[in-house]
Amino acid sequence: MLPCKRAGGGEAVVLEVAGPIRSPEASIKKHKITDLPPIASATTATTAANTGNVRSAEKSAASNSNNSNGADSSIMGLGNGNPSDIDEDLHSRQLAVYGRETMRRLFASNILISGMQGLGAEIAKNLILAGVKSVTLHDEGVVELWDLSSNFIFSEDDVGKNRALASIQKLQELNNAVAISALTTELTKEKLSDFQAVVFTDISLEKAVEFDDYCHNHQPPIAFIKSEVRGLFGNIFCDFGPEFTVFDVDGEEPHTGIIASISNDNPPLISCVDDERIEFQDGDLVVFSEVHGMTELNDGKPRKVKNARPYSFSIDEDTTNYSAYEKGGIVTQVKQPKIINFKPLREALKDPGDFLLSDFSKFDRPPVLHLAFQALDKFIQELGRFPVAGSEEDAQKIISLFTNINDNLADERVEEIDHKLLCHFAFGARAVLNPMAAMFGGIVGQEVVKACSGKFHPLLQFFYFDSVESLPSEPLDPRDLQPLNSRYDAQISVFGSKLQKKLEEAKVFVVGSGALGCEFLKNLALMGVSCGNQGKLTITDDDVIEKSNLSRQFLFRDWNIGQAKSTVAASAAALINPHLNTEALQIRANPETENVFNDTFWENLNVVVNALDNVNARLYIDQRCLYFQKPLLESGTLGAKCNTQMVIPHLTENYGASRDPPEKQAPMCTVHSFPHNIDHCLTWARSEFEGLLEKTPAEVNAYLTSPTEYASAMKNAGDAQARDNLDRVLECLDKERCETFQDCITWARLRFEDYFADRVKQLTFTFPENATTSNGTPFWSAPKRFPRPLQFSVDDLSHLQFLMAASILRAETYGIPIPDWVKSPVKLADAVNKVIVPDFQPKENVKIETDEKATSMSTGSIDDAVVINELLQKLEKCQKQLPTG
Repeated sequence: MLPCKRAGGGEAVVLEVAGPIRSPEASIKKHKITDLPPIASATTATTAANTGNVRSAEKSAASNSNNSNGADSSIMGLGNGNPSDIDEDLHSRQLAVYGRETMRRLFASNILISGMQGLGAEIAKNLILAGVKSVTLHDEGVVELWDLSSNFIFSEDDVGKNRALASIQKLQELNNAVAISALTTELTKEKLSDFQAVVFTDISLEKAVEFDDYCHNHQPPIAFIKSEVRGLFGNIFCDFGPEFTVFDVDGEEPHTGIIASISNDNPPLISCVDDERIEFQDGDLVVFSEVHGMTELNDGKPRKVKNARPYSFSIDEDTTNYSAYEKGGIVTQVKQPKIINFKPLREALKDPGDFLLSDFSKFDRPPVLHLAFQALDKFIQELGRFPVAGSEEDAQKIISLFTNINDNLADERVEEIDHKLLCHFAFGARAVLNPMAAMFGGIVGQEVVKACSGKFHPLLQFFYFDSVESLPSEPLDPRDLQPLNSRYDAQISVFGSKLQKKLEEAKVFVVGSGALGCEFLKNLALMGVSCGNQGKLTITDDDVIEKSNLSRQFLFRDWNIGQAKSTVAASAAALINPHLNTEALQIRANPETENVFNDTFWENLNVVVNALDNVNARLYIDQRCLYFQKPLLESGTLGAKCNTQMVIPHLTENYGASRDPPEKQAPMCTVHSFPHNIDHCLTWARSEFEGLLEKTPAEVNAYLTSPTEYASAMKNAGDAQARDNLDRVLECLDKERCETFQDCITWARLRFEDYFADRVKQLTFTFPENATTSNGTPFWSAPKRFPRPLQFSVDDLSHLQFLMAASILRAETYGIPIPDWVKSPVKLADAVNKVIVPDFQPKENVKIETDEKATSMSTGSIDDAVVINELLQKLEKCQKQLPTG
């Protein structure tokens, strides 16, 4: 978790649980591509943890594929399991981030979670949603009223029941594909051999050392994770064995560059085109391909990068006697596995090494907390209980134990003991707070994914976190910390009953009820927010539940598919806490709905929580909060990364005060004729989709509805856009008109030929491979890539998939029934073979735009007015020949 400056100067908190981020400035503030269960859980916890601050003062998308480079499927003792096929409709978002191989390893993993208080419940929820093979819940204790402030599974009816047994049914509803079982008796270390990863959330240090020794020395090693949440303090310890292999340290696509030149030197200087920065770092390994001239580099041998700069680098090689570089070439990063040597807990307690920092303003805090948690363990072992909230005697006992441990250290001794901090630690030690449990549950869940898959760099090895700044600014009266025999007693023991009352009477607006929204509702319900007589939580979302939502939006079930998200989420949150006062709306918050979300509505709010997935909606809510001076809690997710931003009136900048730098737009000619990266191809595909399946039908319907008015509008416009619109309408109603599904297949087949063969043939006819520019340099110089036409084949599955998708979409456009046989490759191939594809002959003197500054692909020398009149005349004739209706 890194406090970082966003582009534009605004400070946000970025939680990154996937390994090192190479570019902290990478924009995740404004985008939301993918959300994963652990990430959503950790993000919302960080945001929800600040709700207390706001109230007491009254005052935040790529697709990553798996790059395992031949990862061994037996990692972490997974054996040769044969998991069932991945349900892509359910797990599409995870597939985009984790990759198929990682998902398969995850689906073959058996996990033990010991300790089913709030933290254990959060970890279990995240892993079950992620889709591990099995989760075994272990707890020997029973549900107490105290647990209800942090555990979303339990209700008052569960008080007195075994925690593990009481958890099974509700957790099973999250994912029926995961086998969930319970253990209610004392755990033995031999039992741990049944699992690939074991997680302990409530265990003594003595027992933890014993279990970790067993896991560390087991063959293969068993991933051991110990985590605790004690009030506003928490920690995680990870041990994945003496030699753990990380196959992909960051989950990012390998970086690539397009070569512009290579020198014959020792070492050689490789320059890349200045189209975009290269992201290589010294020590990276790269391979070369498609290099003309200096073909010695095309041998596939990895070479080490040195002297890396934004647009150039050198390699550790002598190219003095190599052939001279001519043109072309791609350089691609080779991702290397990394071996990590974990120390067992027994050693790590004495020699913890470097702590993972979450807040650079608390640089000296982790060593203190490292000893504080050991002192708490000794306190519990000696007295058989936790310190009492507000008890100075118990706090002094903790300080005394801390001092003894510190005095016995040979090195790394804490020089200054913060007595006030240790008092806060002692007072809240018994409490498991929901925001802390949710945050740590998200991080631990992701560590389990890393342990079972070898993807992303794991936590090495201790992580300590505290949020003492969440406490009320005024000193707390110990009497205000006493339990009231309510479900909020754990929270009261930390924040006091006065703040709890404020939370209960709060009026909150939650905008969005997707993955983040579901987590927010759960957190707010458990905290008692808007649960008083005067409290009210308004949630709005105009979306409905889809199957893919179920893998991360945990308040929804399969029987809710098609229902309104906000309504279902509000009902589910009310089951977590029956006292929650909610109003669920299916209205988008925007200028058009200000009659609903009017001035009175905004003036009555205490805090606004964003759970949105687009920039425009965030900016609108931000502006309303700014105008009405309301606190805004903003967050967002991007794969395995996320961010939160607290906007407090008169204290912090608002969300819209800083903007991400605009994304670089590729020139039109590059997208349509000279693409050289996948982004260009995606931009082209999206443009074609919108033109063929959105804009064209809309233009056709506009014409058919009122031909005279439409024709007049096009004449008045008299520009290239009007000409293109008329051309599309004429094609759609005349030579490309579809009346049967076979017509749609014919259209799709001809479209394939046009896109991937004819256009390429015309391009290479106009600009042959040996073409030169006006100054004599090769036309096909980097970054341009000389294209090759595709030869259609029904035996190529990707070709058939294109035709199937295109023909179905075309049929839906025309309202033509779609036959079931279209998804049969054999039957579809038979239908495609009936299509007659005319031979293509390249044309002379065809103008192909090469000017990168051009904003249109249309030829500028055409008289638009003349062409528009000709097209309107043809359209009039065509309309008369259309079938009735």
